[in-house]
Amino acid sequence: MIACTTLRTHTQMRLRIHSDPLSTKLLIGLLISVFVSVESGAQTPSGTRKFIPPMDIPMQLSGNFMEPRTDHFHSGLDIRTEGREGIPVKAVADGWISRIKISPWGYGKAVYIEHADGHTSVYGHLQQLKGPAAEACLNAQYERKDFSIDIYPTKGELAVKQGDVIGLSGNTGGSGGPHLHFELRRPGDQHAVDPEALGYDIPDRTPPEMIGVRLHPLTDSSLVAPYPANAKGYATQGGAGKYALKPGLAPMAYGTVGLSLHVIDRYDNSGAKFGVRKIELFVDSILTFSTLLDHVDFDVNRYCNAHMDYEVYKGQKLEYHRCYKQPNNKLRIYGKEPAQGRIALVPGRDHRIKLVATDANGNRSELRFNLRGASFEEARTWPVKTLEGSLFRYDTENILQEDGVRLTLPPNALYDDTYVRYARRPAPAKALVPVHVLHDPLTPIQSNSSLRMDLPELPAEKRNKALIVRLDDSGKVSAVGGTVGDGAVTANIRAFGAYTLMLDTVPPVITNVDLRADMKGRNSFTIKIADDLSGVGSWRGTLDGKWILLEYEPKNKTLTHTFDKHSKGTGKRTFVLEVTDDRGNTARYEMAFTH
Repeated sequence: MIACTTLRTHTQMRLRIHSDPLSTKLLIGLLISVFVSVESGAQTPSGTRKFIPPMDIPMQLSGNFMEPRTDHFHSGLDIRTEGREGIPVKAVADGWISRIKISPWGYGKAVYIEHADGHTSVYGHLQQLKGPAAEACLNAQYERKDFSIDIYPTKGELAVKQGDVIGLSGNTGGSGGPHLHFELRRPGDQHAVDPEALGYDIPDRTPPEMIGVRLHPLTDSSLVAPYPANAKGYATQGGAGKYALKPGLAPMAYGTVGLSLHVIDRYDNSGAKFGVRKIELFVDSILTFSTLLDHVDFDVNRYCNAHMDYEVYKGQKLEYHRCYKQPNNKLRIYGKEPAQGRIALVPGRDHRIKLVATDANGNRSELRFNLRGASFEEARTWPVKTLEGSLFRYDTENILQEDGVRLTLPPNALYDDTYVRYARRPAPAKALVPVHVLHDPLTPIQSNSSLRMDLPELPAEKRNKALIVRLDDSGKVSAVGGTVGDGAVTANIRAFGAYTLMLDTVPPVITNVDLRADMKGRNSFTIKIADDLSGVGSWRGTLDGKWILLEYEPKNKTLTHTFDKHSKGTGKRTFVLEVTDDRGNTARYEMAFTH
């Protein structure tokens, strides 16, 4: 478009110059301004500003925008930091710091910058903050006497210029390794958008990989033929943007069905898997379904679980995108095709299927195959999975109640009507009650659901130490918690699985790592804390009776204090730490040192 506009404008100008020589100077000036405008538009999309890279290292990705993650689409770019921490992170454009959020979880240490054009840039998993953000953060933590803060400075209070260092890259929060999480959020609704669409150029001429297809019955009478032995779908073959099913595979189904597509993307010179940007489904040359993964609405981001084929995504780590909408899917990333991916098969007829996947940089792949509509006589010979349990309608409240347990799912907690099963297993070691197996963890839950488990008779001093725990397939226990009252423990859960009750009467363990009697010349110390069941609930450290900042890093279970303007001092000093777990058990540690 730009090239055509340039050529057309240049031709029109040339004709006008020849026809009116008295206007030559004026028109040449106008011509120059047109070329400048076109060139500027080529560098930065229309209506946006120029953003610089957030770090002075090559922009290589470990995660891209809107690739599927557990319970969400990724809302930014994960930029590699060469396996290390401490790389300066810069403001990508002029603006002001609009938010500072510090947490042991999520983005860890994060800075948000609002820019004059309304975009907001986000920098997550920072090792530490720098400049005005660092000062504002430290002051807020001491004012609130809390490591975790979420503050919103007023407009212009913490102004930054493009290129100002606002922090150092790190590995804080929910990060699985050193990197920078970088986002751009659009003006107005603050939905996250792809930084690559706003001027960031990452080498990519590699088309998506189309790996497999699954079929899904969408009505009570629909049936699909079994996959080849031990397969999770129909495997493909091909490459370089052209795919077909492997020889000998002939998908068949009866009634109305939907498809899901296993597709990933890769960037040039990168072995990592990434997400695609667009998927289209054509049935007999008619566009039947499309999805454009171009923005993240944080209010509905968990519906990623409805978009992905959750069973194989969580159970097998296979990225199958549903090419149809489940009934309770509130994502606004789909086209307006009337069929919305529902394929009504005609018995005895081959339907031509074409799936098109496009990545963030316009690279495109196609998968073509025939899907045969089976007759009822053919379909009745296929094995049918027995439906067990009670039918839960997705759009109504549902209650699963058995002896000692009650699970209440509010309306729209499920993405589709589901048969929900229950089973009971003997109580494992340290459990107070049997294990209640609530359906299958490979069926997702969208919203908080109330789980109530009856509490057996206990001494009064132990009653409030009871908590709900979840057991995985290997028997590993993770704390859920809950409120004790009315003869039961009640908690909100967002996952099916195996649950029971346990007691936590053991206080956390505090271990000195490097606090020494002589701290002269040292600027920090670290304490390790751990809890055996309910988890660390809170901690409070004081130095000479005054609160000090202790930064919690749950990945290595440490609290670290770096001497700051609030804690500096010399001479004999006394450090006291109290750590309380989620069930109120408290441990105390005290040590005197010289500084």
